[in-house]
Amino acid sequence: MPQKPRARDLGLPFPGTPGPFNAITDVAGVCVGFTTLTDPARQMRTGVTAILPRPDKGSPQPVWAGFHALNGNGEMTGVHWVNDAGYFLGPILITNTHGVGAAHLGATRWMIDHYAEYFAKEHAWAMPVVAETYDGVLNDINALHVQPDHAIAALNARASGPVAEGSTGGGNGMISYEFKGGTGTSSRRVLIGGQEYTVAALVQANHGIRPWLSILGRPIGKLMPDGALYTSEMGSIIVILATDAPLSCLSLRQLAKRAAIGIGRGGTPGGNNSGDIFLAFSTANESQMPQFAAAVLTRQELNMDRLDPMYLAAVEAIEEAVINALVAGETVDTVKPPGRKCQAIDTARLRDIFAAGTPSKG
Repeated sequence: MPQKPRARDLGLPFPGTPGPFNAITDVAGVCVGFTTLTDPARQMRTGVTAILPRPDKGSPQPVWAGFHALNGNGEMTGVHWVNDAGYFLGPILITNTHGVGAAHLGATRWMIDHYAEYFAKEHAWAMPVVAETYDGVLNDINALHVQPDHAIAALNARASGPVAEGSTGGGNGMISYEFKGGTGTSSRRVLIGGQEYTVAALVQANHGIRPWLSILGRPIGKLMPDGALYTSEMGSIIVILATDAPLSCLSLRQLAKRAAIGIGRGGTPGGNNSGDIFLAFSTANESQMPQFAAAVLTRQELNMDRLDPMYLAAVEAIEEAVINALVAGETVDTVKPPGRKCQAIDTARLRDIFAAGTPSKG
């Protein structure tokens, strides 16, 4: 199936300079894999998205990170340790709300098998990061379609390069602003202290109601009101930020906080029923496991006072990633309630609105 046009292909003038793939994989070493599960006869439209932050070197490595929840009506495992220690080990997975346990078990099994020598010799434990959003409108979420093997398959399918968007992996059954949503990604290049860095986002967009949707200042939700599904917010959004910049754990937490501004640019105020949960990680400062490292550690880190360009780049990447998820969508049938359609956003009309050159009034 040919890839649908992305937001920039439609003439949407997003600010900033993206990397070559305009994806989270523009951060060197980051890989993404998917297991996408679709079977209308079983009311199945779900899946698993997997992110590997570092190239595989045969044993787990700390990945320095920061976490923030704008609204905690959701789940992301492993973040207590991120908050206390500033790092996590191994993969990140995103799935549906009732698939967290299966995905966690699958990721744990993958880590034990993949790093077999390490787990055999050491008193080691696996704490993968697994996040979720609710896909029960388009998927029979109570049928527990996601199984551990699906998480393992997504991890084994990991790849660099372009990232499939829309109804892929965990984004398969997701709805955003009452249009078909799902997986989206974008990246930005940023210059700090004479050095170029990349910051990039991958989102699982399942948030917002139609009247809120704004794209680059245009009230798109009010201009395209047909096919609305909800009377109130009932979704969530997961944002994963990656960078190759050497950031401290505190700086990464500050970066994660900026995801709230990025999703807010699309119009959401962060609804009460929305789990808006964000993780930022850096691929810089490769290190041994702490128990094998020296007593005194030396790491590079950017001066926090110089990070405003990084914050802006993250906000821009998140804003664009959400819209990339929307424009990749296709119209699908609802499961609960049955007999309705979750519409894809009208990309032809969206192109026309921006071709007109001035903001349209709702």
